[in-house]
Amino acid sequence: MPAVYEHTLIVVPQEIDRLGHVNNLAYLAWMQAAALAHSAAQGWPPERYEQLGAGWVVRSHEIKYLQSAFEGEQIVVRTWVADMSKVGSTRRYKILRRADDSLLASASTRWAFVDYAKGSLQKIPVEVAQAFEIGSE
Repeated sequence: MPAVYEHTLIVVPQEIDRLGHVNNLAYLAWMQAAALAHSAAQGWPPERYEQLGAGWVVRSHEIKYLQSAFEGEQIVVRTWVADMSKVGSTRRYKILRRADDSLLASASTRWAFVDYAKGSLQKIPVEVAQAFEIGSE
């Protein structure tokens, strides 16, 4: 599977704010959905992390909003793992409008790998780390 994963969606009415464009929180939801879909495509759906007893939690997000998105538009969230350390990873995103390939937002999430029972950082298992190619765009 390529290092850069593409997650496609259609803007729904519930994502539109009072100003008539996509609410900022929808972008976070899209990022999370793209990250989960990429992980599942790499063989690591949520159920597999549950069996392992450990998985990813968000430490921080950074989003730069560049253009607005509107109801009914097809959106592409491109995401990739930019780096992986002993207990964490940075995932980057480019959010684009499919019709004209306009960059709507660029973003990154810093993830930490944690033991679910203890709630503490855990070393990323080799089988998890090897499932993700480090990419760039």
